[in-house]
Amino acid sequence: MRYLYGAAHEQFPPDDLLRQAVEAAEAGFEGIACSDHFQPWWEPGQSGMAWVWLGAVGQATSGVSIGTAVTPALSRYHPALVAQAWATLEVMFPRRTFLGIGSGESLNESPFGAEWPPPGVQLAAMAEALELIRRLFAGERVTHDGHFKTKEAYLHTRPKRTPPIYVSAFHPGAARVAARFGDGLWTVADPDATPEVIEAYEEACAEAGKEPGEIVLQAQFSWAADGDAALEGARVWKGAQPDEFYTDDWHDPRAMAAHAATQVSDEEFEEAVIVSADPDEHVERVREVERLGATAVCLMNVSGADPHGAIDVYRERVLPRLRAR
Repeated sequence: MRYLYGAAHEQFPPDDLLRQAVEAAEAGFEGIACSDHFQPWWEPGQSGMAWVWLGAVGQATSGVSIGTAVTPALSRYHPALVAQAWATLEVMFPRRTFLGIGSGESLNESPFGAEWPPPGVQLAAMAEALELIRRLFAGERVTHDGHFKTKEAYLHTRPKRTPPIYVSAFHPGAARVAARFGDGLWTVADPDATPEVIEAYEEACAEAGKEPGEIVLQAQFSWAADGDAALEGARVWKGAQPDEFYTDDWHDPRAMAAHAATQVSDEEFEEAVIVSADPDEHVERVREVERLGATAVCLMNVSGADPHGAIDVYRERVLPRLRAR
C-alpha cells in the first residue's frame, strides 16, 4: 500500500504548502498530490496555482511522486496545454510524475466565462481530452475538431516515459472512461459509492482486455491536540461536501459555504472526514479506506489548527502502524 500526501491549495498558501510537502516526504509519504483549483470552496480561502507549485515541489524533494488530484481539461485548461505541462514535469523529474484528470467543477471553470455544461457533456469532454492527451504523448501531430480544437498540435518536448494518468470518477460512467483511457482510477473513499465505482472500473477493464491499474482512494484528515480544535480547523471543508457542487452550476464560494452550512451537520462531516486528536482513530479510519479496495491512499491534510503538527503525528504514530502489518 502506498500513501500519498494531499496538499490542499484551497486552505493553505503555497509557501506553507511547500513546507508541508517537504515535511510529508521526510515523514514517509511516497507521493505528493495537490488539488488544482482557481477558487476555494469558501471565502476567505487560498488558490495557489498547482502546476507552478508542483515544479517547486519536484525541486525541493527527491524520490516521491508528484501530481494533481485532479486537473480538469474542460474550459480552463486545453488538453494540449495539460499534455505539454506534464511532459515538461516528467522531463525535469523523470519517473516521478503522475497526472490526475477529472471533469472539473463550475467553481473553477465559470470564472473564465464558460457556460457550465450538463453532466453528459462534462463526461464526453473528459473522454475527448484524455484521447487527445494520449495522442500527443504518443508523438502524433494532432488536428481535431470537437469540444476541443487543435491544428497540427505537437509536443516538441516529450519525455522517455509517459506519466501515468489516473482518472477521477464518482459514478460508473466516469469509471468506464477511466478504464478506457487511464492507467488507474482516482475516487473519494465513500463506503456507499466506492464499491460500485470500483466494480464498474474493473468490469470495463476486463471488457477492454486490460488489467486494472492503480486504484487511488482519497480521504481527508484533520488532527489537533484536542478533538474540538481538529473539527474547527477542518470545518471550512463542509463547503466541499454537497454533491450538487460537483455537477451543477455553483461557482460563488460565498454562496456555496452558506449553502453547505445548512446541509452538512458536524456529525455528517465527521463521517466523511477523519477528524480526531487520537492517532489510533486515524489509523483505523485509514484502514477502513484501504478495505474498500485501494491500492494507494491519498490523505489530504485539512488540519487547519496545526497542519505541521499533524504531519509529525503521521510520521511518528500513524504511518508506522499502517505499515507494520
